[in-house]
Amino acid sequence: MTGPIDIRAVDSVDGVVSALAAQDYLADEGLATAIFLALRLRRPLLLEGEAGVGKTEVARALAIWSGGELIRLQCYEGLDASQAVYEWDYSRQLLHLRAVEAAGVAAGSEVSEITDELYAERFLVRRPLLRSLSSVDSIPPVLLIDEVDRADDEFEAFLLEILSDYAITVPELGTFRAEVPPIVVITSNRTRDVHDALKRRCFYHWVQHPSVEREVEILRVRAPHVPAALARDVAVVAAELRDMGLYKPPGVAETLDWAEALVLVGVDDLDAAAFETTIGTLLKYREDQDRLRSRGFGDMVGQLRGG
Repeated sequence: MTGPIDIRAVDSVDGVVSALAAQDYLADEGLATAIFLALRLRRPLLLEGEAGVGKTEVARALAIWSGGELIRLQCYEGLDASQAVYEWDYSRQLLHLRAVEAAGVAAGSEVSEITDELYAERFLVRRPLLRSLSSVDSIPPVLLIDEVDRADDEFEAFLLEILSDYAITVPELGTFRAEVPPIVVITSNRTRDVHDALKRRCFYHWVQHPSVEREVEILRVRAPHVPAALARDVAVVAAELRDMGLYKPPGVAETLDWAEALVLVGVDDLDAAAFETTIGTLLKYREDQDRLRSRGFGDMVGQLRGG
């Protein structure tokens, strides 16, 4: 087993494909090329696509490949600097202040000194963005900024500033600049458009749902105990559902769950009854399930069998 490595030295797209495959992540040529270029040119990688296509897993696979720390920032509406960058540990500051008072330290000339102590680095709580810039290891951490489209426009502008220089200024302490810039993966489900300025800063790739053949490969790698014929049935059904215009079509995570569920309930050959009883692992909205029921589980299974 090899130790941590700087994966930004990878020498080819095929090298990326092989290394990710070793982490059970099967990347197509387009995605592998985007990852290769982002690594070699040390640029953030922006992955857009529908939920469940494997965007977040890219960051996890890169972290396992490199042996570096995975630092995740989950975006949401209202996210601000105190959750994303840093905040002060007010409870520890208060305890320190009380300890100073209990020791009988006088006011006056020593007030400024006490104030400086309160804003010492030991009271600083590093949130994901600052943590990613504070690494002193030779191996860069992997910073995952997940679902950036859920954050506000103001945060996106702030993020762009940080990614331009890999530096953050804390007024009380000065500027923290990354000695080892992180490998940055940004994901978006495209619930809103990401600003052009951020896209220009990144290498961009749209992650599509896998083809049936690719999804069968993924199922066989991630769930090798699933029979090959059942894995293909699951992949074919998933592809068909994605073409039905459902509110939330199944992603790869759902097809993996469904295949696992079918095996657990003893299904080797998919039929309408098994489809009906396990549909909750594949479709997570009642409206989507009702739409499929109105079409008929038997009809879809019949298509699998060619009739």
